Order: sequence, then structure tokens, then C-alpha cells
Amino acid sequence: MNLDKSTKRIAKRVKKGFQGYPQISLTYFGESINCASQVVISFIQEEGAPVQEQTFSSKGDARRDETIQTTLLKIIERAEAKTVIEAAGVSLKS
Repeated sequence: MNLDKSTKRIAKRVKKGFQGYPQISLTYFGESINCASQVVISFIQEEGAPVQEQTFSSKGDARRDETIQTTLLKIIERAEAKTVIEAAGVSLKS
């Protein structure tokens, strides 16, 4: 799957807002606000359930990495996530 298709499908899921559980959250991290070298995907099966996290790293910008974006979309689809939340911008690594 190409990068544009993956990012558009993720964005479409994010725009829907809260639809219930399971819920997936995407948070991007980087050395600067212009380049996200890491993405953390958090999964919550139901309200009050423990959060499961997985991290993906990229040498470049993870938001422009076709492999990472396609993988995120596949995780969202396989988890049958009703809600997808994406943190705005890039959080700086400490």
C-alpha cells in the first residue's frame, strides 16, 4: 500500500472522533517538531483495561515512512479499533 493511501485512511479514522472501544492512540516523538523519528501506538481494549504500547522508529520522519504508516493501518484494522486518536504535532524527546 502506498504512503498517501495509508495516511489518508488513518486520517479518516481519526476524524470520526470517539466511537467507543477498542481504542488506538498514535503519538509521534522526535528531536524537533519538524521530524518525528518515533511513533508510539497505544491500544486499549475496553474502558479501564491496561494500555498496551508498541514503538516504531525511523531514521527519517516516521510520518513519511511508508512501511511504518502501512503497519499502523494494519494494526488499526486487525484490532478492529472503533476509535483512533492521533496526538497533534510531534512531542519532543527528553
